[in-house]
Amino acid sequence: MHLELIGLGKTFVDETQGMEIPAISSIDLQVEQAQLVSIVGPSGCGKSTLLRIISGLEKSFEGKVLLDGQEILAPTHDVGLVFQQYALFPWRTMCENIEFGLEIMGMGKEERRAIAEKYVNLFGMQGFEDRYPCQLSGGMQQRVAIARTLIMNPKLVLMDEPFGSLDSQTRNDMQEFLMDLRQQRNDTILFVTHNVDEAVFLSDRIVVLSKRPARILRIFELNTPHPRDRTSTVANDIRREVIGILRQERISPSPANNQVHTL
Repeated sequence: MHLELIGLGKTFVDETQGMEIPAISSIDLQVEQAQLVSIVGPSGCGKSTLLRIISGLEKSFEGKVLLDGQEILAPTHDVGLVFQQYALFPWRTMCENIEFGLEIMGMGKEERRAIAEKYVNLFGMQGFEDRYPCQLSGGMQQRVAIARTLIMNPKLVLMDEPFGSLDSQTRNDMQEFLMDLRQQRNDTILFVTHNVDEAVFLSDRIVVLSKRPARILRIFELNTPHPRDRTSTVANDIRREVIGILRQERISPSPANNQVHTL
């Protein structure tokens, strides 16, 4: 798997106000097989917009998104997307939510249920197969959402603040869970987060974006093996550098092209 972003740019047009709002500017990035690449940046800088472009949900943008050399212009089963809000169907049980994509593809009931149960076991959710989302904890609901994405075996997994709504302890548990899962599956993940500690703990690389319109300020390579010590000297040094860049970006004057343009 090889993902390549070439000169990505996005400008939103507010026709009611007669304004252009630049969101992303000239982003070039490559992601290789089995990497977890985190994207951090100031709030509102365009991180989620970037994921929407890569997923094929944004129709109008500059540049190209290439997955194994093929341009992505529309949603595809090769790219899975996990949101911060679990977006589970409340009328479907855990297993029914997990197997939803297979059902849409036309797979028979017995076959898709057998595959879903494998994911229930892999994710440590035995005994909850027939529970509805309202009967599950936040961490369990997010596991179901991740399982629903991974059951489709996408080449690339996009995660948009997937643990952002969880309490601190559950968030740490889900980070550990994701690391264990990667060791078993070798998924390629592009992971948006506001949490620098999370990025340092999870990532092979950290991409730091500027304020809007987002551009890449720096890419950090993290070569320390997993499992990682969250409080190690290396982790603290990288955390300090990333936070320092984000702090400087927050207080620095906005460039001219960061402004809203009147049409």
